[in-house]
Amino acid sequence: MFDRFEAHKILVIAPLRVARNTWADEIKKWDHLGGLKYSVAVGTAEERLAALQKQADITIINRENVQWLVEDSGVLFDFDMVVIDELSSFKNHQTKRFKALMKVRPKVKRIVGLTGTPSSNGLMDLWAEFRLLDMGGRLGRFIGQYRTSYFRPDKQNGQVVFSYKPLPGAEKQIYGKISDITISMKSTDHLQMPELVNSRYTVYLSETEREKYEELKKDLVLRLPDGEITAANAASLSGKLSQMAGGAIYTDAGETVVIHEKKLDALEDIIEAAYGRPVLVAYWFRHDLERISERLQKLKIPYARLDTGGSIRKWNAGEIPVALIHPASAGHGLNLQGGGNTLVWFGLTWSLELYQQTVARLWRQGQASETVVVQHIITEGTIDERIMKALSEKNTTQAALIDAVKADLKI
Repeated sequence: MFDRFEAHKILVIAPLRVARNTWADEIKKWDHLGGLKYSVAVGTAEERLAALQKQADITIINRENVQWLVEDSGVLFDFDMVVIDELSSFKNHQTKRFKALMKVRPKVKRIVGLTGTPSSNGLMDLWAEFRLLDMGGRLGRFIGQYRTSYFRPDKQNGQVVFSYKPLPGAEKQIYGKISDITISMKSTDHLQMPELVNSRYTVYLSETEREKYEELKKDLVLRLPDGEITAANAASLSGKLSQMAGGAIYTDAGETVVIHEKKLDALEDIIEAAYGRPVLVAYWFRHDLERISERLQKLKIPYARLDTGGSIRKWNAGEIPVALIHPASAGHGLNLQGGGNTLVWFGLTWSLELYQQTVARLWRQGQASETVVVQHIITEGTIDERIMKALSEKNTTQAALIDAVKADLKI
């Protein structure tokens, strides 16, 4: 901006909490950024408009409001540089945020996309991301053109294609096409990173609990249309099986049926073994959050959800012994390494992107501890084992999910 005058007004697009907290916090840390004026355009429409009207060098907005900025704010889009923090959140070309940003893309002279997971679900993710970066110059202007050039149908039912498989040599060709505008760096190659220790805490169901699990699983099988698992119902079935592995399941009426408390017992053991050191716990379902909270209250262990700027600051200050986090809301960009070095996965996610990003909240530069410990509580003989296998093999495509559900239901 002030050295070579290549950019005059910059827009930063980031996940909500990262836009609200992390960018502003980081700007304050660096001496060479002291002369830059920034404005954070999050909150109500009035608050966002007020932020946009400030004479700021850098305007920071959350990705959910990109469509509002372009189409509804009434503010002239005069940004000549855009930085997309977490480019992978624009990997779906059918989303409103992608379409809105593409409308103003020709006005942008310089664009930078940042992500640690550019193709977490496969090479198909790259098309939309690079369409934004170079307007289709390298991977084509149309998704159909990209599919035809580099992929062939893999899993399909009649005319419906569930997944695509890269053609032989496609990966090398794609990387060759994008190499001139892509910089890839591993933190372990350039930074002093702490050692990452992954471990499993396997829990075993009693005979009675196993019978209850199998009974509910059988009920799911009976509900399947013609016994066929499609992409549509595989996600639903996987969710139900994951709930049961965690110890509870929602009924059709929205009530929670408790199956077992083995994971809660395991979490209690892990927290006790931490001897007062802070523990970050990742949960997936709301009833997991409720049951974990209930158990911690019973044990008189102070805890908090990391869902506000205040709670994040308290965690990083070491004031929260047990913090609860949902990967979908806090997976990207948050600096949580100041609060502790232990992460416990109470409930797993199929999303490799969310999984890796959540781990990276602690395993990152600035982590004071020499090791970061990631514990996975796995219920033996359940879909937990299959999700863990898919994550470890970095194979979390829709096809892997369908195969795992089929195998777990033994169809």
